[in-house]
Amino acid sequence: MEQATREAIAEWTALPSPQLRDPLVKQKWLVVDVETTGLDMRRDQLLAIGAVVVDGGAIRLEHSFEVVLQQASPSGNDNILIHRITGSDQMAGMPPQRALAAFLAFAGKLPCVAFHAAFDKTMLQRAFAASLEIEFPSPFLDLALLAPAILHDAPHGLHALDDWTDHFSISIAERHRAVSDAMGTAQLMQHLLAVAARQNIATAEQLFRLARHQHWLAGARRR
Repeated sequence: MEQATREAIAEWTALPSPQLRDPLVKQKWLVVDVETTGLDMRRDQLLAIGAVVVDGGAIRLEHSFEVVLQQASPSGNDNILIHRITGSDQMAGMPPQRALAAFLAFAGKLPCVAFHAAFDKTMLQRAFAASLEIEFPSPFLDLALLAPAILHDAPHGLHALDDWTDHFSISIAERHRAVSDAMGTAQLMQHLLAVAARQNIATAEQLFRLARHQHWLAGARRR
């Protein structure tokens, strides 16, 4: 492992854990999206990471991150058609240890936000364990759970990210490009934070609690 990577890990490890009880107007979030070589969370590989910072309710366009991780071999043509990261781009990507160390330096220990967050979280955790031998423990707020938990009058049938972005007339410039999808997710987060404020939801901790409750309800309905 390169010395610079070791130093990045050490600096990240020394950071304090995220504070989830601060007022939402002061809360910083890291909105994350990943692209992968497939949808199998056990076998497929992390291909790209995109992220943007939301500070309070504002998207900080100057604080965005995108990296393609170098692959041992390109993913299949069907997969490339989805994310449009060519085989040559994959082979020329940043070595995984450097890419993940750069992401750590950008992300710090901000609480993370994603849509269907279990996928993004699992793929990141697998990559960090394999390449850097560390755990990426930042909490992930799942907007796929939070949105129906606080938007009680939203139409039924809103499940995918495209459903919710269409509902709020959010335009994603390049769908399935990690940083572009992260930006679209961040705009959805802005709408949900505005709703949360009207409902007197004051902290990130409360948002996580609502998402967990929605997850429990969804599981109970399937039983």
